[in-house]
Amino acid sequence: MNTTTASTETTTTPITAEWRDFYALTKPGVMKLVVFTGLCGLLAAPGSIHPILGLTAILCIALGSGGAAALNQWYEADVDAAMKRTSKRPLPAGRMERDSALHFGLGLSGLSVFLMGVGVNWVAAAILAFCIFFYAVIYTMWLKPSTPQNIVIGGAAGAFPPMIGWAAVTGDITLMPILLFTLIFIWTPPHFWALALFVKSDYANAGIPMMPVVAGRESTRKQILAYSVVLAAIAIAPTLLGLADWIYGVPATALSLMFVWLAYRVYRNTATEPSEMKPEKRLFAFSIVYLFVLFGAVVADRYLVGWII
Repeated sequence: MNTTTASTETTTTPITAEWRDFYALTKPGVMKLVVFTGLCGLLAAPGSIHPILGLTAILCIALGSGGAAALNQWYEADVDAAMKRTSKRPLPAGRMERDSALHFGLGLSGLSVFLMGVGVNWVAAAILAFCIFFYAVIYTMWLKPSTPQNIVIGGAAGAFPPMIGWAAVTGDITLMPILLFTLIFIWTPPHFWALALFVKSDYANAGIPMMPVVAGRESTRKQILAYSVVLAAIAIAPTLLGLADWIYGVPATALSLMFVWLAYRVYRNTATEPSEMKPEKRLFAFSIVYLFVLFGAVVADRYLVGWII
């Protein structure tokens, strides 16, 4: 009787990621806001740009944003796995190899900068390149894991798109795009800290020194209110300086007052359980609407004020 001994071989089956996984690497939710503010910067800039070049510039901003997001997820795969909110992303969920995310991120980033420089202008390309570097290296690799001021300084990464859009048209940077940059820069801490307050345990488990983890909820709430007051001043500055008219000024003033009110409600809240943090959740949701409407108003002010008056 012949006995056949089956040899068991341990093989590693390559992970085949779907297109949906690569799309998820680009953080499409964040990209929408990045692309929108970049488009608004482009449309609000004085002068004109050929529609094809304008579309090229916006495509490059989208590609650069997606590339930076992919590099962020490549580097933070272990951190994402430790957080409930991010554990289902392609890398921590095991749907993609880390090298695939790295190559995808580098490819998108390089392509976006090259295409912006060759197709539009090198000023916009240089700002885009620095934006990608700032988010992927300075924020992701250095600031985020090392300091509770990560969002304060790192907020610059998300503030560059309107400057890139503006530079795509004009080839330079003036006071108005600097104010738009500052608006997003100051908006970022209260926006993210509102989120961090009700997902504090996630950041604590992952070892990320977000402000609520390091300084506590009370201190974070005070800082949210302080930043919101400064944000309101920055938001109405274009009108006060004569760079925008009332079509921007009216909604900017009204929405900024609402932002400060919601921040005050957060400041007054003493809840420690996420289920009791309705003011924080309201501020987080409103902050997204706030930025979309304000940047839309910048464009409306540029094109409609002459018609209405």
